[in-house]
Amino acid sequence: MSVEKVERIRQLLTEALAPVELDVIDEGHKHVGHSGQGKGHFFARIVSPAFAGKNPIQRHRMVYEALGDMMPDGIHALSIEARAPGE
Repeated sequence: MSVEKVERIRQLLTEALAPVELDVIDEGHKHVGHSGQGKGHFFARIVSPAFAGKNPIQRHRMVYEALGDMMPDGIHALSIEARAPGE
């Protein structure tokens, strides 16, 4: 099931932010026994021109907005590295 979630995260981020680089990694294995284990723990590294001129909080909000309903329903934890090209 996590492979499907990784692909869905990739799809949503690609559609919303047109990244030039995107890595999405399932980190659920690091959280065995943790309270949100069933919903998924992920890491996303995204480089997008859409982040140019934005501060880190704005960038994270853009990622959360792109993921929409996945955040409360399908993702328990998401670590984000969001950069503009050249950073």
